[in-house]
Amino acid sequence: MVNVASIAGKEGNPNAGAYSASKAAVIALTKTLGKEHASDNISVNCVTPAAARTRIFDQMAQEHIDYMLAKIPRGRFLEVDEAAAMISWLSSAENSFTTGAVFDLSGGRATY
Repeated sequence: MVNVASIAGKEGNPNAGAYSASKAAVIALTKTLGKEHASDNISVNCVTPAAARTRIFDQMAQEHIDYMLAKIPRGRFLEVDEAAAMISWLSSAENSFTTGAVFDLSGGRATY
């Protein structure tokens, strides 16, 4: 199982308390389920992406987009295929040991 949260669940985002809290809950659920199902040979992990440039950006002010980009040290947004590659690996037999983990896709925004 791979849950998708957000980097906001680890860092919080201003003016987005409910969103950040709900993503933190996904992270906690992942850690809990990972422990509960480890002996069943079921892995449960989570990815916490930073913003990816998708059509949702069409609804955002450029000022907000610029603010999000400024927080990413790589200087670019996540590509959807990059997230898909991580999720595919986490779902594969190659990931036979890791469970209850959180994988950042933040372009350097989160380094802990």
